[in-house]
Amino acid sequence: MKNKNILRLSMAQINTCVGDFEGNARKIISAIEQAKAQGSQIVCFPELSVCGYPPEDLLFKNSFIEENIRRLNQIKEKTSGIIAIVGTISRQKRLLFNSAAILADKKTIDIYRKIHLPNYGVFDEKRYFSSGEKFNLYEFRGFRVGVNICEDIWVEDGVINAQAQAGASLILTINASPYHTGKINLRQKMLKAQAKKNKVFIAYINLVGGQDELVFDGQSMLISDKGKVLSLAMAFKEDLKIIDIDLEKLPAKPKSKKIKVISICLPEQNNMLQPIPLAKIQKLQAMEEVFSALVLGTRDYALKNGFSKVILGLSGGIDSSLVAVIAAEALGRDNVIGAILPSRFNSPDSSDDAISLANNLGLKHITIPIQEIFEKYLDILNPHFSGQPWNTAEENLQARIRGNILMALSNKFGWLVLTTGNKSEMGVGYATLYGDMAGGFAVIKDVPKTLVYKLSKYCNQRDNKEIIPRRVMEKAPTAELRENQKDSDSLPAYETLDPILKYYIEEDLSVSDIIKKSFKQEDVLKTVRMVDTSEYKRRQSPPGVKITPRAFGRDRRMPIANKFKEALNNV
Repeated sequence: MKNKNILRLSMAQINTCVGDFEGNARKIISAIEQAKAQGSQIVCFPELSVCGYPPEDLLFKNSFIEENIRRLNQIKEKTSGIIAIVGTISRQKRLLFNSAAILADKKTIDIYRKIHLPNYGVFDEKRYFSSGEKFNLYEFRGFRVGVNICEDIWVEDGVINAQAQAGASLILTINASPYHTGKINLRQKMLKAQAKKNKVFIAYINLVGGQDELVFDGQSMLISDKGKVLSLAMAFKEDLKIIDIDLEKLPAKPKSKKIKVISICLPEQNNMLQPIPLAKIQKLQAMEEVFSALVLGTRDYALKNGFSKVILGLSGGIDSSLVAVIAAEALGRDNVIGAILPSRFNSPDSSDDAISLANNLGLKHITIPIQEIFEKYLDILNPHFSGQPWNTAEENLQARIRGNILMALSNKFGWLVLTTGNKSEMGVGYATLYGDMAGGFAVIKDVPKTLVYKLSKYCNQRDNKEIIPRRVMEKAPTAELRENQKDSDSLPAYETLDPILKYYIEEDLSVSDIIKKSFKQEDVLKTVRMVDTSEYKRRQSPPGVKITPRAFGRDRRMPIANKFKEALNNV
C-alpha cells in the first residue's frame, strides 16, 4: 500500500579514488539516477566524494580545486527531481573548506562547511581547511533536516546539539571514517548516544574502499531517535542503501527562529511510494571483518595504482601463506605469482609447504634457488670479511638477494611486489632493509603475529578445507637465514611480545606501567629497545593496510634521530 508520509532516503556508499574526478563524478551521477529510479527524494554521498579522501597536499594545487568545482557543477545538472548531499571542496577567497553541497533541481541550494576539523591520528585537516562557523537547516515536507560532516557528529554538545535545538528532526551526516578493529562498535555506540540525547534520527553515510594505507569500511546506517539501528549497509562493499522513513515517526521538535531555514520542494509525484521493508541487519564476525579489510585494502591499492598482477616470495611460512590467500581473494588466483627462493638454510619442508599452498590456491609459482648467487656474494666479500664471525651481514645478504630477484621480476613484467612482514616484526625491526622489506605494498604490516595465526585459521575454516597447510600452522616461526634458526632466538614469544607492543605502540604506556601488567622486566626492556632503535627501518618500509587503532606510518610519527629512549628513561 502506498504511503504519502514516507521519506525515501538513499545512502550512496561509494568507493572513490583521490583525484579521479571523472570516475568519482560518474559514480555519483549513476547513484543519483538509481536513487531517482527508486523513488528517493534525498540521496547522500560520503565526505569529499567529488575529489576523494584524503586529498592531502593536492589541496595546495589550484588546478585540483578548479577541477573539483567543475565536476560539482556537472553533478548539479543531474539533480532534477531529487535532493543530493555531496561531499566536496568549497572555496571562499583563499580559504578552503571541507564541505557538503546541498543540490536540488539543478541548483546549489546551500553549502555546509565542516565546523570541527580532526587533527589527530591519521587526520591532518587543519593543515588544509578552515573551519565553518555556522549552519542552516533545510525544511522538507514539514520537517527540518540538518547536515553535518564526520567529526561534527562526534563532538559532544557540538553541531548536532545545536541543530537539534534549532528544530532538526533528521540529521544527515556524511563521512570518511577509516576502519580499524572495533570501529563499527565505537561508531554505533556514539551514534546511538547522540540520537537519544538529541531526540533525532541520524543517517550516517560512510565512504568505502582502500586509499593508500587507509581502508574505509562503509557500514552506513540509520539510527532512530530511540537509539536503535534501523538499517545497516554492507561492510567493505559499495552499496546504495534505500530506506523509507515514516515521517510520522520523526520526533516533532520546537522550531527556533534564530536559525536560517531553507525550504526545499520536489515534484508531488515523488510523494506516493510503495514502502520498502527494512532488511535484516547483518554484521561480520571479527576475523571475517579483518580479513575483508585486508582484501579490500590490497585490491584497491593494486588496482588504483595500475597493477593487475602481484608477486610475493613464498617461504613456506605462515606470513607469506596468509598474504598469498589475501592476494588471491583480492585480485584472483590468475593474477598472483608466488616466487620460491630457497637457500641451503631452507628445509625441504619449507619449499614443499610453499608449493602445497600455491597448488591449494591455484597460483602460478616459480622456483629460483639463490644458493649459487649467495656463494658468489660471499666469494666477492671474503677478502673484506676475512677473520670476521658469521653474523647478520651474511644472513641479510640472502634476504637482499631475494628482494633483488622479486624487484627484477616486478620491473620486467609490471607486477607489484607484496611484502610479507607482520606488525610484530615491523615493531621490533626483525626485518631486512632492501630484503624482505623490498616491495610496493606491505599487506600485513599492521597485523600482529598472533593475529596472523588467527586469520590463517579462519582462512582454512571459511571454506572448510585446508588452504594453508597444517604444518605451516604448527611449525615454529623461523627466518631460515642460518642453521636451526628460530624467531624465539631473538624475540620473546609472540604471545608475550604482541601485548607488550600493543601497550607501547597503540596505548603509549611507559615501560614501568607495562611491567606492572605482569610482564617480565627483561622482556619489556628488550622489546622497547628494539622498537625505539628501529624507526629508521619502518620509515623506509612500504605502506600497508591499517587495521589496528594505531598503525605505523601516518598514524604514529616518531623522529629517527631521537635521544629519548623509553627503556632507559622510564624504568
